[in-house]
Amino acid sequence: MANFELLKRDGMARICRFETSSGSIETPALLPVVNPKINTVPPRELHDEFGFGALITNSYIIKNTPELKERAQAEGLHKMLDFDGIIMTDSGTFQSHMYGEVDLTNPEIIEFQKSIGTDIGTVLDIFTEPEWSKEKTRWATEETLKRTEEACAMKGEMLLNGVIQGSIYNDLRTYCAEKMAEMEIDVHPIGGVVPLMEQYRYSELVDVIMSSKMGLSPARPVHLFGAGHPMVLAFAALMGCDLFDSASYAKFARDDRLMFVDGTFRLQEMQSLDCDCPACRGITLEALKKMKNRDRESLIARHNLHQIKEELEIVKRYIREGRLWELAEIRCRAHPAMLDGLRRLAEYRRFMEAYDPISREGALFYTGPETYNRPVFQRYESRLMTRYVPPSNRVMLFPDNGGKPYSRSYANEFDIARRNGYTPVVVTPFGPVPAELDELYPMSQSLFPSITDRDTDRRSMGLTMEFLQRYDFEDTVKLENVEDTGSLEYDADMLRALAVSRYQFGIIATEALFRGKVELVKSKNTNKIRNVISDGEHILSMRAGDGMYTLKAEGAARIAAAVPAPYMRVVVNDDSVPYVTQGRNAFCQFVIDCDPGIRPMEEVIVTDRNDRVLATGRAMMTRKEMGSFGRGVAVKVRSGTSDEP
Repeated sequence: MANFELLKRDGMARICRFETSSGSIETPALLPVVNPKINTVPPRELHDEFGFGALITNSYIIKNTPELKERAQAEGLHKMLDFDGIIMTDSGTFQSHMYGEVDLTNPEIIEFQKSIGTDIGTVLDIFTEPEWSKEKTRWATEETLKRTEEACAMKGEMLLNGVIQGSIYNDLRTYCAEKMAEMEIDVHPIGGVVPLMEQYRYSELVDVIMSSKMGLSPARPVHLFGAGHPMVLAFAALMGCDLFDSASYAKFARDDRLMFVDGTFRLQEMQSLDCDCPACRGITLEALKKMKNRDRESLIARHNLHQIKEELEIVKRYIREGRLWELAEIRCRAHPAMLDGLRRLAEYRRFMEAYDPISREGALFYTGPETYNRPVFQRYESRLMTRYVPPSNRVMLFPDNGGKPYSRSYANEFDIARRNGYTPVVVTPFGPVPAELDELYPMSQSLFPSITDRDTDRRSMGLTMEFLQRYDFEDTVKLENVEDTGSLEYDADMLRALAVSRYQFGIIATEALFRGKVELVKSKNTNKIRNVISDGEHILSMRAGDGMYTLKAEGAARIAAAVPAPYMRVVVNDDSVPYVTQGRNAFCQFVIDCDPGIRPMEEVIVTDRNDRVLATGRAMMTRKEMGSFGRGVAVKVRSGTSDEP
């Protein structure tokens, strides 16, 4: 039985531990394709020298090659290949796609994969071609589902791939994924995508992946069949793909083609090698060209593997740093078709927003107009338009001066605005930012060039106009058009405290939190809000990193009393109650309900089934993830009700 545990996430991208009886790997991971007849790079070397913990080979080829079949059944697949890690086998589906019908049945190939000790077997699914009609594709998808259900009953201890088919028809992809999610499947490859990648149809590839992800369980690894070029790894990981495979490292080598993160280059057309990977180190371009064919093929194959391996490590680093979107933007500019795919992803940002953390550490970089498609801006725009309450019905607009926080660089100007009855709003490249929210993620952490482009200016102005219309300000001015005669009193800190609470918790919850006598405790070092005290009770603390609150027990109790469940709640079963109240983390296997609106890294209230407040902390998963994963932290508890002073 496989275990799949979420370790680190960046939106839909994730680092997970995938455990099988033959070992574990950390995703995102590549499974090099090993042709059992061609030993370009020995499997032992793939494991020991390159560090690949899993590979994929073809059970159909083994079954139809007598000497290989005999060895595999006598010795077992791992010994035959001399590979100690995880072995996945394909079923012959791709051969049927390339060469026509294969001479075997689904039960035959399933039983054969079991007999040779395959770790992860594959159903004999039907490869759905991009040019097929919807009717033909629907038939093939239903047949794949039937064969998968048949295989589930036969798999025994072998893990099973449930391949998502459906060609370029999004509804069929989602339908197939939903049906697969109901079966006893261990891994979900997305199949039928090689022609799309070969034809550089990346916008359609995005549709295929995202429509599949919409129907799948998040607790199972997603394998993008046939994707192993370093150029696509960051982009595919951004969409939640965990596993990849590649035969191209060897196929390209036989054709003297070298993979790099910015494309594939023919050896004879290259002017310099400029590669310091272990395979190329110390080798000149001239020397490589003069090598014997077999030696050159071997070196290029190893070069290609090093490029893939290095890019995967970079992808993981960017996931850990919460910056994968930036890397994907950079990588997608290597080819116009990839940029098409990145732009198509904008159509799915509402779906992606559910998986996007409320905040991240570090800066958010603008790399081009596609940056606006990041789900975090979808969230900011939504909350600004629904949760913000302007302090006055007049607004004063300020240009972005690049000085953050704006409340510091515009301190005198904001004072003039407020004394004269205006709400100060900075018009930034990312849209309008009210003064009270200028230290809030993502606006406080965003960095963009001082020289803007037309797309940026157009979008910024459009959002600003939408903002002004939404709140129906009776007067909109600029500073130079106002005579400073105002003497209105205001409390800038209280305005900020209320605005952040509304943005983070909602308007009704804020009314419950800020009742009675409210005091703000400020840091002596930074002069920023540190704690919120209401009627003598500590209800909130403000984080310096992202400008948001952490929730205290009294604050949680007030919200729970004012806003009906399941709002902001994560409900755990009776077995978990004693541990959570003592401040221990809430694990997903004990979660019985959850607010569907909760986002990763969001402040939440942990309750029992009777809505009794047990603890406060930060959610690590979405509702769907908490209900799907069999292990892992659902809520990182900060304090339980029995351990909080």
